[in-house]
Amino acid sequence: MYAITGITGKVGGELARALLASGEPVRAIVRDAKKGKEWAALGCELALAEMDDASALAAAFAGATAAFILPPSEFDPDPGYPEARRVIDSVVEALTAAKPAKALCLSTIGADAVHDNLLSQRTMMEAALRQLPLPLTILRPAWFIDNAAWDLASARETGLIHSFLLPTDKAFPMVAAKDVGRVAADLIREDWSGVRVVELARISQTPKRIGAPNQRKFFCEKDFAMIRGAPRCRQSVTQNCLSLHR
Repeated sequence: MYAITGITGKVGGELARALLASGEPVRAIVRDAKKGKEWAALGCELALAEMDDASALAAAFAGATAAFILPPSEFDPDPGYPEARRVIDSVVEALTAAKPAKALCLSTIGADAVHDNLLSQRTMMEAALRQLPLPLTILRPAWFIDNAAWDLASARETGLIHSFLLPTDKAFPMVAAKDVGRVAADLIREDWSGVRVVELARISQTPKRIGAPNQRKFFCEKDFAMIRGAPRCRQSVTQNCLSLHR
């Protein structure tokens, strides 16, 4: 049984679908029973749990061959990241109690950064999970290509793509969320010992080239085709991180 948190998201959902397609049993861990109906219809066992509810999480992880940990993203945390700390403490307590055979945690590229930033929430999760006596895979995907969809509104309205990536002429590693889910499905079924870190990227691309005419089809063909003229990446959005992935 594979216990999957974040199953209603892009990565967790793709991971679950890949496991189901391979005939693997999946336990969908959801916060809302209504959102679990779709997965129950696909053959998943359902478990209700909040990520900061250690008892409910422990019950959801009980008897699992592996647990997939997808921490919720907090883009405006209080100083010291108390929201992340509550989730981390809960996940550690739940895994300690349930003792699944192994775990895979979705982290992010940049979680090994030295200076404090929003990605430090993933750094903290990685450090805590490393202390547990179970095989652990830390999956660090690059910036999600899917994030280009955020830029559609400003591209339509102003012809500008507002970028969270700085500088805008620097190439950043990128990957599609579905690819992350598919790779996670392969990794979680493998046998390993200790802690392993897997960094995942498919291409390197600059924010400026995302808005270039010959790049529109690659990223969002249908949506960008609705925009008159080529959107230009001329404005940057100040942010002290790349992204937190869902």
